[in-house]
Amino acid sequence: MNARPEVLVAMSGGVDSSVAAALLLEQGFAVTGVTMKLWGGDSDSGCCSVSDVDDARRVADQLGIDHHVFNFGDDFDQHVVQPYVDAYASGITPNPCIECNRHLKFDRLLRRADALGFTMVATGHHARIVTVGDTRRMARGADPLKDQSYVLYMLRQRELARIVLPIGDIDKAGVRAIAARLGLRTATKPDSQDVCFITAVGGREKFLGARIPLRSGRIVDKAGNELGHVPAVELVTVGQRKGLDLAGAGQRRFVVDVDVAAATVVVGSRDDLDRDRLALANVVWSDIPVGGPCLVQCSAHGDPRPATVDVVDADYVTVRWHEPQRRVAPGQSAVFYDGDTVVGGGIVQP
Repeated sequence: MNARPEVLVAMSGGVDSSVAAALLLEQGFAVTGVTMKLWGGDSDSGCCSVSDVDDARRVADQLGIDHHVFNFGDDFDQHVVQPYVDAYASGITPNPCIECNRHLKFDRLLRRADALGFTMVATGHHARIVTVGDTRRMARGADPLKDQSYVLYMLRQRELARIVLPIGDIDKAGVRAIAARLGLRTATKPDSQDVCFITAVGGREKFLGARIPLRSGRIVDKAGNELGHVPAVELVTVGQRKGLDLAGAGQRRFVVDVDVAAATVVVGSRDDLDRDRLALANVVWSDIPVGGPCLVQCSAHGDPRPATVDVVDADYVTVRWHEPQRRVAPGQSAVFYDGDTVVGGGIVQP
């Protein structure tokens, strides 16, 4: 008799990963739960608190499966926290959740799974893995409001072959219904929403201010006329409108550029944000580089827009919008879709 396939389930302490583990168990897999301890500092949101680890352990107990805690704190500091700080110090707007997926959930954890002899790794992400021709691709999940394919664009064939996403075909209401049916303690637990190492009290300003000097900066218009000041130029993001304190300016002003070195924020009208193209570096492809028409999405829940991708080389592309689009902050990711499937993506350049 063949042994049951062994799968290591990343359990964050939330309802999605709890149900993912339960479904795999029902399907006959040999399931082991693991919670990654990533952030050791203050946390009042996200998935890194002591209570989240406790919730994951208790769900594992309910399901009758083993549960382990892997301490990947050093990797998290190196690949997520420090790059986050460095990015803001240089005027870049990072996406730490994408970097956590890239370096921790689907690299460090996969390597640990290999060392322990597990066949597969599963998570509770709302996304699907589908086959297109003879290749695998990440695809949108069944629930459009919870779809997480955007933050998983970096997964390539070698990762897609090892990963299982058990709840990708179920909407959020269905996930909670399954958890309620099974009596899981996480059935009504609210979703985590924010960056786990940024607390509600103090936010980015407190976090970054403890690690880098925050400098005041001038606000100028496109002609260079000084209009005001910001208390910390490192905290200003392209596209921002609120918090500029430009009362009496006569029209809504948006941040169109941030020069941290010169401590200067340039503002303009909404139309001044429009761009007809994007430059992307550090591009990752699901399989081989594929240029041409596609849909491009520039935030986790943004609307995909028609564009043409021109491949300069495997790591660098230009995106030409079919209609001008609002400028995307450097450091964010743009993801290419063919219908509902991810073709690739990269990081927006200044």
